[in-house]
Amino acid sequence: MTGGIAAGKSTVSQHLRECGIAVIDYDELTHILQEPGSPAIMLLEQRFGPDVIDADGRVDRAALAARVFGGAQGDNTALADLNAIMHPLIDQLAAEAERHVLAVNPNAVIVHDIPLYADVHEHLPVTFDHVMTVEAPVSTRVQRMMRTRAMSREQALARIVNQATSEQREQLADAVIDGNAAIPDMDCQVDQLLRSWHVPMAATHAPSERL
Repeated sequence: MTGGIAAGKSTVSQHLRECGIAVIDYDELTHILQEPGSPAIMLLEQRFGPDVIDADGRVDRAALAARVFGGAQGDNTALADLNAIMHPLIDQLAAEAERHVLAVNPNAVIVHDIPLYADVHEHLPVTFDHVMTVEAPVSTRVQRMMRTRAMSREQALARIVNQATSEQREQLADAVIDGNAAIPDMDCQVDQLLRSWHVPMAATHAPSERL
């Protein structure tokens, strides 16, 4: 699963978990790598300077984001260097997470939640049976980032322009989920898609619980 930033991917991810599907969230893996003692800490400090590491030894995400996405067009060299540091480490953690899931249940359905799939798919060490992308208009995504992430409009747009376009993601996907829809409608889209892919579901929630 992939999708643009603030397009609604987290909502779909939560629903998948409620359906009994294992989700490996690459954003969560990134956060693990930003904690003290992570192999990424020294590499990030070497590349971006000591200011991106806080007094507790974890990544200062705001400082790192300012360094990488500081301008309207971002710093392409800085972004490429950040990806070169983080992506191999994320891939290692994802592989470990998948092995753990399959050790518990060899028949588990696993979804890799990869925000930057369109950017990294050619280099990923795994392949997938299906790819879905969650998409929403840029205006909606900007408003969500301003409302929920305390970003300015310029900061939100900088994040968007440094990702693949919706068209690029859709070209790689088997299906597109409308992230601009109401949550119950998004859940229905996902359920229909999983049925079409013959994925067993064990949903035990009521959609209204997440409104």
